[in-house]
Amino acid sequence: MFVVHFFENKKLLLVQLRNQVPAVGEDIKIKGRKGKVSDVNSVDEKNIQVQILIEKVINKNKLVVDPKKKRR
Repeated sequence: MFVVHFFENKKLLLVQLRNQVPAVGEDIKIKGRKGKVSDVNSVDEKNIQVQILIEKVINKNKLVVDPKKKRR
């Protein structure tokens, strides 16, 4: 069992007790957000630090307000 610390730009996102250490390039989902493992550092035999890159969420459904339909 390993204690895995997940970081994004020096910001701690999650600490998990896992059987396997994630590999570099592996797709991962943390707190509902998709990401990719960029770096894995071993602090000691039980503690592992994992750097991840979170994908940016693009909202395509933006509401366009028609000025003619505005209430007066």
